Amino acid sequence: MIDNKQKYTDFIKTEAKRLGFLSCGISKAGFLEEEAPRLERWLKENKNGQMQYMENHFDKRLNPTLLVDGAKSVISLLLNYYPEATQVEESYKISKYAYGMDYHFVIKEKLKELLHSMQSTIGEVGGRAFVDSAPVLDKAWAAKSGLGWIGKHSNLLSKQVGSFFFICELIVDVDLEYDTVTTDHCGSCTACIDACPTEAIVEPYVVDGSKCISYFTIELKDNLPQDMKGKFDDWAFGCDVCQNVCPWNRFSKPHSEPLFNPHPDLLSMTKKDWEEITEDTFRAVFKKSAVKRTKFEGLKRNIDFLKE
Repeated sequence: MIDNKQKYTDFIKTEAKRLGFLSCGISKAGFLEEEAPRLERWLKENKNGQMQYMENHFDKRLNPTLLVDGAKSVISLLLNYYPEATQVEESYKISKYAYGMDYHFVIKEKLKELLHSMQSTIGEVGGRAFVDSAPVLDKAWAAKSGLGWIGKHSNLLSKQVGSFFFICELIVDVDLEYDTVTTDHCGSCTACIDACPTEAIVEPYVVDGSKCISYFTIELKDNLPQDMKGKFDDWAFGCDVCQNVCPWNRFSKPHSEPLFNPHPDLLSMTKKDWEEITEDTFRAVFKKSAVKRTKFEGLKRNIDFLKE
């Protein structure tokens, strides 16, 4: 007879697949012992720049049982966002993850449905869904759940599909079968370190967040630092350089989520179009996109910085 743990685990993984997730891995909820000193050191060295929120809820970041009462399992899921087509050559660039609808909304709906299916089939399941908007170390849990390894660029990598995917979690109060950690396959490759335009990957597996183009173009609210002029490689929102050069991303396949398809005008926008963008166009093209995080003024600031 198959025990309930195995039965529930199989059910969850089948449901995750039905909802369009790339993969699903499960870990025992508990304190992230290895990550604690790393996170502490990273914060102490101010590698979070002005991302003060990274300093909040230190204990909760490392222990999901403080986020969800009676938490027993962390279900980690990956959702592909690799696009079929990319922007035209002569353009200011935005990260591929922001081409379509803001992923927070898309993923939250899927996670709600997964939790609802679990409650209908398993019975009383208490839990919460997390999509990088709460103090959860997504990459650490995904790696712990066997979904990949954390690469030298500090992103999660999978041999099958590379790294162009979102990571999210359901933390639940149910005992499940747990997956095992996979091995690191970066080897002696340093493609990401060599290619980073601002030298933000300060050593293998360590990114100085305060030097990253994504940080400058999205998180930093002040003026962009003059000593970074000419180093942004035409990135106006986010940056994909370390992922673009990673050999494992040759295995990326286009996603099949219609909501992640870009606004028809986005891919054909030239530098001139970006420079002349009006607030109305911004609202139309990025109506439901993550690009709205920078607001119109923020995007204009980034473009002005690139063209000067």
